[in-house]
Amino acid sequence: MFYEDKKLISIVIPCYCEEDALPAFWEEINKTSQNISQADFEFLFVDDGSNDNTINILRKLAHEDKRVRYISFSRNFGKEAAMYAGLKNAKGDYIAIMDADLQDPPSLLPQMLYTLENDGFDCVATRRVTRKGEPAIRSFFARVFYKLINKISKADIVDGARDYRLMKRKMVDAILQLEEYNRFSKGIFGWVGFKTKWLEFENQKRLKGETKWSFRKLLIYSLDGIVAFSSMPLYISSIMGLLFCIIAFFAIIFVIVRQLIWGGSAYGWPSLVCIILMLSGIQLFAIGILGQYLSKTYLEVKKRPIYIVNETDSDNPLTNSVKSIGGSASKETSLPEEG
Repeated sequence: MFYEDKKLISIVIPCYCEEDALPAFWEEINKTSQNISQADFEFLFVDDGSNDNTINILRKLAHEDKRVRYISFSRNFGKEAAMYAGLKNAKGDYIAIMDADLQDPPSLLPQMLYTLENDGFDCVATRRVTRKGEPAIRSFFARVFYKLINKISKADIVDGARDYRLMKRKMVDAILQLEEYNRFSKGIFGWVGFKTKWLEFENQKRLKGETKWSFRKLLIYSLDGIVAFSSMPLYISSIMGLLFCIIAFFAIIFVIVRQLIWGGSAYGWPSLVCIILMLSGIQLFAIGILGQYLSKTYLEVKKRPIYIVNETDSDNPLTNSVKSIGGSASKETSLPEEG
């Protein structure tokens, strides 16, 4: 049982193939939680359909420590679905989202908690002030994306913003009201509002394992964010269509006048082919933009679930036996050796 006079902090940890990083992460977050005596903790791991040993590690953690809970998806639904599932199932008065690769420093949690309790903020979020260790082209496009989406949408997304943040329950409840299938959490966090304090930190290298975010995945994710929080691309395609219709109208008048005055001047298939290719490309570009919005609408109206659960800690008989008798787990819980 948690103490009634203490706040409960839920730590939501999305995991996808994190068997290499989980032991070090658990050691670090466990140490940090022991240094925060004014609050109790629950650790909610969300296994996003991992195909390695992640789920077995989570089962052992849940068996060894009653504060640990886990949800395992039936397949990989993506980090957005994992974060939504974690927020929806978290029980805490304060809820944090944190990656398992230790790029989100657990050592910031005491400062984040102090800010929420004493400075009148509803959320304490983090942002990287440097991008050391990232490829230059990836950093360049990331900065371009943040500048672009803040200009064309109402979502307040800070450059270098991480998903790592500590929120009050009322903000989490507001986020959960947005049950859209196509989720872009960085935009959702900004869209719901609430008073947010930003903490800056140096970029941390991933401790173990490889990142699951390739440049292609990040590019698709950024395009999803633009489509989810701005209709500006539709306006741009409409303006381009109108502009080129006007240009084509005056070009036709020019060709007719030139033919009537000088004669024999309305020829030249290369220029004609170039014009056709240019206009066709613009049309396909505009159709592609429309297709993106239509596809997102199509996915929304089908009302498919954001995620499907395959297993939770309540399905683990060993974990149930520990929790049902109210046994207390040691604060020095360590990850059992694989045997």
